[in-house]
Amino acid sequence: MHELVIRNGTLVDGTGSPARPADVAIDNGIITAVGDLSGERSTRSIDAEGHIVSPGFVDVHTHMDAQIAWDPLGECSCYHGVTTAVMGNCGFTLAPVHSDARELVVRNLERAEDIAAEAMAAGIDWSWETYPEYLDFVERTPKGINYAGYVGHSALRTWAMGERAFTEEANAEDLALMAAHIQDSMRAGAIGFTTSISMNHETSDDRPVASRLSTRSEINALVGAMGELGGGIFELAHHADIRSRDAAKRESYISWLVELARTTGVAITSGMLAFGAEDHQWRPVVELFDRINAAGGKGWAQVHSRQFGVLLSFQTRLPFDALAVWNDLRSQPLDEQRRALADPGTRAKLIEIAETADYGRAIGAEARKPEWQWIFPLTAGLPPYQSIEERAAISGKRPMEVFLDLAIESDLQMFFTQAAANQHQDIVLELMQQPFSIPTFSDSGAHVSQIMDSSLQTHLLGHWVRNLGAITIEDAVHRMTQMPASAWGFNDRGVVAPDLAADLNIFDLATITPDLPELLYDLPGGARRLRQTATGFAATIVNGEVLVENGEPTGARPGRLLKGALARA
Repeated sequence: MHELVIRNGTLVDGTGSPARPADVAIDNGIITAVGDLSGERSTRSIDAEGHIVSPGFVDVHTHMDAQIAWDPLGECSCYHGVTTAVMGNCGFTLAPVHSDARELVVRNLERAEDIAAEAMAAGIDWSWETYPEYLDFVERTPKGINYAGYVGHSALRTWAMGERAFTEEANAEDLALMAAHIQDSMRAGAIGFTTSISMNHETSDDRPVASRLSTRSEINALVGAMGELGGGIFELAHHADIRSRDAAKRESYISWLVELARTTGVAITSGMLAFGAEDHQWRPVVELFDRINAAGGKGWAQVHSRQFGVLLSFQTRLPFDALAVWNDLRSQPLDEQRRALADPGTRAKLIEIAETADYGRAIGAEARKPEWQWIFPLTAGLPPYQSIEERAAISGKRPMEVFLDLAIESDLQMFFTQAAANQHQDIVLELMQQPFSIPTFSDSGAHVSQIMDSSLQTHLLGHWVRNLGAITIEDAVHRMTQMPASAWGFNDRGVVAPDLAADLNIFDLATITPDLPELLYDLPGGARRLRQTATGFAATIVNGEVLVENGEPTGARPGRLLKGALARA
């Protein structure tokens, strides 16, 4: 008798093979049979008639490093079918860290990843110093989904160099210390090393995060340390040179990474977003991965399934918050803001300032000067949406008036999204269809009041697969399961087949959709966060246990730490 049998479902097994009717049996956390199991008994059955049965989704770009300390479930990823999350991207981790210098790690994370310092102070017990000790913490912590982790360059640099990490290049002694710690961490289970050389990553005092002080030779040495052990994965947030109008700068940057991948044997991965429709804003990243793979290296692009958008609302933040008069308004409770907006004189003044002010510079996922053709009211979980600019043209009003009207009609509760990248959806589709592209880059665990992209998997299924028919269900599931699981070395996951781990989703393709986001104040210390659930999932199963059923957590904590190949050898 089996512990659990999923019966009558349509199996999309993760390999890209055509969907087919099949039952799935699970015992002791492992898939034990796939096929017609109508004659076999089970302690529990789940009727999946009318539903897709797939492997659990693998999200290789998250920042759950801090959240795992206070959230045993794995929100919001767990509501969107993610059963394995890779954390520590872009050079940001909580280890290594000296016990008397934790503020250096917080400094790297607080602004660049929008993880509240008060939440980290209240929610983390800091029971580690080295990265292997951090992995021990993850392994013993109850968790709903599986996690794997990278060593982050900014934390590694501040651990090795202290305050010098924010101002100096690493010397030979620094490099030797960092390289040795990477190798120790890989042997303990880390899956790789990450960095950021992106100008989008700054500290709360407007300085570059520590990894941005590194040179190419420093990065070469640290990636080379992984290569000496036989592999691993190197993830980076790109320097602006890859999108430069200067062809020589682009070529120097691309050829550097191609050679790094070829000579070290380390797989390279990064985000592949389009920061506009001009070729130099996205095609060089496609070229980078084409050339890495053609040269005999390994490269995987992380693509988004929709516009990369900053969420705006009166509840959270607006582009106008720092402007004169607006700043006074936004410091008041929402009830006072409603009253002020009802006054014609005050409203007129606010509109004038919003339309004429200097907004300064925004980085990353911070609210930025409004571009009304790319600001959309979130009226439903999936597109199509009508931009503020389009609504203004129809109504004959100014865009700012339309924005305020919609906000007031919703009692200041409505969320708007402003696209900061991936504005053109034809380009997004082209990026998703590249042979090396994996739909990921949720940033789950970070930007907790700025964006909400934990739902990119349900967006892909509901929008691109069901509503538009632009991607097949088999290809979408393959790219979210077997492709990342195989590339990241999770060889016992990502496919529904006997003897593999029972990480599974059961969902209704006809109804699957992200729900609208909501704002909560439930982080440690009362810090705020955005939360988004989904409609259409009958169950998400992790290591053979039902984690979420019909949208509700079951209380199970079946997640595991997934270690890299060196620790498993």
